[in-house]
Amino acid sequence: MADATREAWITGIGLVSCLGEGDEAHWQAFDAAAPAYDETTFAPYVVHPLALPSFDAQIPKKGDQRQMEQWQRTGTYAAGLALDAAGLKGKADVLGRMDMIVAAGGGERDWAVDSAIVSGLAGAENPGSYLNERLTSDLRPTLFLAQLSNLLAGNISIVHGVTGSSRTFMGEEGSGVEAVRIAQARIASGQSDVTLVGGSQNGERKDLLMLFEFGGHALKSPFRTVWDRAEQPGFATGSLGAFLVIEEKAHAQARGAKPLAKLSAVVSDRAKRDAPGAVTASLDRLWERLPAVAADRAAVLSGATGAADATAQERAALAARGLPVRATGSIAGHSIEPQFVFNIALAALALGQGRLFAPCDSSGFEQPATGPLDQVVVTGVGHWRGEGLALVEAVR
Repeated sequence: MADATREAWITGIGLVSCLGEGDEAHWQAFDAAAPAYDETTFAPYVVHPLALPSFDAQIPKKGDQRQMEQWQRTGTYAAGLALDAAGLKGKADVLGRMDMIVAAGGGERDWAVDSAIVSGLAGAENPGSYLNERLTSDLRPTLFLAQLSNLLAGNISIVHGVTGSSRTFMGEEGSGVEAVRIAQARIASGQSDVTLVGGSQNGERKDLLMLFEFGGHALKSPFRTVWDRAEQPGFATGSLGAFLVIEEKAHAQARGAKPLAKLSAVVSDRAKRDAPGAVTASLDRLWERLPAVAADRAAVLSGATGAADATAQERAALAARGLPVRATGSIAGHSIEPQFVFNIALAALALGQGRLFAPCDSSGFEQPATGPLDQVVVTGVGHWRGEGLALVEAVR
């Protein structure tokens, strides 16, 4: 049961994406309404490519880096940034009891190996023996056909020494919502004092684009902002890592940590997407479960993707609320599992600035916002399943 005296403070943020790394780079890019995307490498598909950091800064051992694929290096790097920002890097007494919740997909396939094996099977005298031989020789011994999502949590534990309880969630956008919801609930109930929560995605993958194309979700050029994709629906995959340190108020105060924002509530649902208006109705139900949202000091950061129907329904639900809205996918793309964490981090940055960043929307739905900012509602609807909302508030 939640204890009203226990508050969940965000004390550390780690971001790396197509916009660069760190709080300042992301705030400047969003405030300048400056998307970073690539229409040529995977043409005709649009992606938001990672601005590669120097991984040595957070993953000093080359051997550790070599056994990770890109998504794991990105996530482990972002986790290190969050721990640094919270002042907890190397603090073994806290890291040893820090909980960790990771939202991630099934990992990266080695599509070059996949292609070579499939091509070779056609001419193999004994396809079964050929397949077994190639799998044992071409795949690294630590991997199956794809890297398992819990390897990200394991690598963060090894590299950064986070050795409390560990949970890993899969399940597209809903996994990110649940990761944050459980982190906040555990702190509110007294089951946890400090948690590292987040995830990562490599959106520059042919296998991933193929899967989303099969579902009709992959955005094709020319690039358009999220709310302006009705005639050409879909989302542009984003490569990014996003982690938060979420800490109980008294625990943070005892070590002199300052809050970046307060995570006041996280609620989730799952509507039947084949029912007309189901997403709008779900968001309306979830909104009623949030603490009071001020009409003159609040805004919405949307995880809308541009995928047909879901985005239209979310737009209708948000328009009825009358608050200024920003779709972060227009700037940095959509990263599936860690998108909700990414948007909560951006909400905390906006609250720290006391204002909302500039609109980036060729449809005109997003409007300039004036006046102070004390609350941000973060939405997580995504492209296919699961809805969620979080209320992030300033700590004055």
